[in-house]
Amino acid sequence: MDHVRIVEVGPRDGLQNEKQNVSTAIKLELIERLASVGLRDIEVTSFVSPQWVPQMADQAEVMQGLRRRPNVNYSVLTPNLRGFEAAVAAGASEVAVFAAASEGFSRKNINCSIDESIDRFVPVLDAARRQGVKVRGYVSCVVACPYDGAIAPEKVAHVAARLYELGCYEVSLGDTIGTGTPGSVRRMLNAVAARVPVNCLAGHYHDTYGMAVANVHASYEFGLRVFDSSVAGLGGCPYARGATGNVATEDVVYLLNGLGAVTGVDLDALVDCGAWISAQLGRENGSRVGRAVLSTRS
Repeated sequence: MDHVRIVEVGPRDGLQNEKQNVSTAIKLELIERLASVGLRDIEVTSFVSPQWVPQMADQAEVMQGLRRRPNVNYSVLTPNLRGFEAAVAAGASEVAVFAAASEGFSRKNINCSIDESIDRFVPVLDAARRQGVKVRGYVSCVVACPYDGAIAPEKVAHVAARLYELGCYEVSLGDTIGTGTPGSVRRMLNAVAARVPVNCLAGHYHDTYGMAVANVHASYEFGLRVFDSSVAGLGGCPYARGATGNVATEDVVYLLNGLGAVTGVDLDALVDCGAWISAQLGRENGSRVGRAVLSTRS
């Protein structure tokens, strides 16, 4: 029986683009509810400049307020050494760094080239090794970019390999604008897997064109056993106009249950969590499975 690890990104990637202010108390309650349903990897905040991502301005307060469970990994996003140092000072034991497979996206997102962005991570990885902090890598725009169009799989493989060689224990491959299909995702994975071991890869798919669950399935068949997702399908990239949310965690768990995989997540309790955060934000629940399950209860 296959075990699949789900990395819940709702508190960070899911909330970062919300226009309304989400209170620290709501964020902490969301994290606690996610942990209580069996999720063991939760990305809780990011140590980026509040000027660029105002929703994450309370990163230190979130870290301080966590009711840490011994079997849950609470990770954070860090763009550079300064962010890394602040994250570690706040108690982070795992951080994530992010690069893009698209030059246009890299310049719009972090105002530098791909190579320059990766150069910024060298001191981060060095400091992490010295301090025993795990580092996960993200690659954005692994299928297409809103500025550069289709991205060659070889470009994705190059960036993923750089992050892996620098010391990232895992590289998450993000279809940031959600245009991927099982065919384009498999072509990308074929190229990346020639440079990075499959057991060190994760899939991170957005659902703009309704293909995210299909792409998870294709990636699972390819051999991936780690997937990023966001409760109730929360999220969207602030630098990719029109990109909708991440694949919903509820939908991924339902798919994996049907495939006989083990996630350790209580789906019914997760549906309740998705309904709760959707109500708190005053928005429609983005999980089709969540809406379906809730409709059978009424």
